[in-house]
Amino acid sequence: MRKRTLLLVATLTTGLLTVSSPATAAPSGLAGDFNGDGYRDIAIGAMGADVGSVQSAGAVVVLYGSSSGVSAARKTVITQNSPGVPGAAESDDRFGSSLAAADLDRDGYSDLVVGAQYEAIGDRDGVGSATVIWGGKSGLSGGKGLPQPSTLSEWGGFSSGVATGDFDGDGATDVTITGQSHTRLYRGPFNRTTGPTSHTGLSEFGSTYEVFAGDMSGDGAAERVYPFLVDGDEGGEISYHRWTGTKYARTYLPQADGEEGTIADVNGDGYGDLVLGDYQDPRAAKPGGHKGGQITVWYGGPTGPDPAQTPTVIHQDTTGVPGAGENGDLFGSALSAGDVNGDGYADIAVGAWAEDIGTVEDAGSVTILFGSASGLTGKGAKSYSQDTAGVPGSNETMDAFGMTVRLVDLDKNGKADLVSGAGYENGYGAVTVLRGTASGLTTSGSKFLSARDVSLKGSANFAWATAQ
Repeated sequence: MRKRTLLLVATLTTGLLTVSSPATAAPSGLAGDFNGDGYRDIAIGAMGADVGSVQSAGAVVVLYGSSSGVSAARKTVITQNSPGVPGAAESDDRFGSSLAAADLDRDGYSDLVVGAQYEAIGDRDGVGSATVIWGGKSGLSGGKGLPQPSTLSEWGGFSSGVATGDFDGDGATDVTITGQSHTRLYRGPFNRTTGPTSHTGLSEFGSTYEVFAGDMSGDGAAERVYPFLVDGDEGGEISYHRWTGTKYARTYLPQADGEEGTIADVNGDGYGDLVLGDYQDPRAAKPGGHKGGQITVWYGGPTGPDPAQTPTVIHQDTTGVPGAGENGDLFGSALSAGDVNGDGYADIAVGAWAEDIGTVEDAGSVTILFGSASGLTGKGAKSYSQDTAGVPGSNETMDAFGMTVRLVDLDKNGKADLVSGAGYENGYGAVTVLRGTASGLTTSGSKFLSARDVSLKGSANFAWATAQ
């Protein structure tokens, strides 16, 4: 199943530390396995990382999976000064501001799409760009810039959002990229020399920053969701775009709100379900939602989610969910899907990076909600913070634990691990990794890696984005 991949985390350095797969092994073909060794890897953006003396040029840190998970010793750090990567590290490019993984050239190795939200192009400052970094037996290296719209004005923020998926069911993975004033579709397969097969602008979407994708109709073609805020709907306008076999059909969900999302099968019926994060507090201009934030689940079907259905709503005042809804928690500001306990149902990680823990403001937390035959519920939900026994570190004001979340099986035990970004940890960011087991996440053997542990300099903004 394809699902939203996008988000943030970064590092710095001009060199690459590569990790090789056995020479005789065929690449695994797994999404997110950049070196083809059969273990999924995690890419973390650090869009504020300094590269040499260049401030906030941005970087991406790739941590390679193994039987023991990930470590700082097995990594690749990629910048625009890395060999074969197009462009050059420039101040405030923000390389690593968005990320998405998929095998774009069909060689069995997963590739990585990296957004540089404020890349300058010629005399146009802050336009933004996107680059594909190619996977291979030694990991990620080299790259190809994606064709950029010539109509973008300064500070257009192109590549604010990136998603991958086979959007037209032809067997080739495609890429879609959003910016402040433009949305673009790049059709696969991709060639390392020439790039995408074709690309077109999608002007009907107007202004949007985010996108996520996944198969909600069970036909093998991924639907795309571009949430954005509009006058009169400050909770976010939600629609999805489904391939009918001859064209894309757009379906609105007028009762849906949210700015973040992920797609996964939480009830095991074979259709991906749309999980939306509506993290804003209710107010006069936005009467819907719940204090502290909420998520909603729109269940998929043969033509995607039915707009007439009553969605499942879960917040911190839902039975079984730890904690309580408080103003400004931002519950639902980060979402990811994966099977934490290996029971065949997708589970959902929900970040609430502004959650106060005791008297510590904005320390942050992550809640795991479990899928089941009856769908997503609060039953058995677990919450984690840096105050949880066994979780490395401690709660500090503005750590923002849960700013990004990613569920991914890094040690190939059949259970998804949690990678949680604390984007403001010590002023430069960090990630914490908790392992998945048959009984859910365990803090035993948990790992903590800060921006400095992976050689990043500057404010870094490490873990402001992650890609699976």
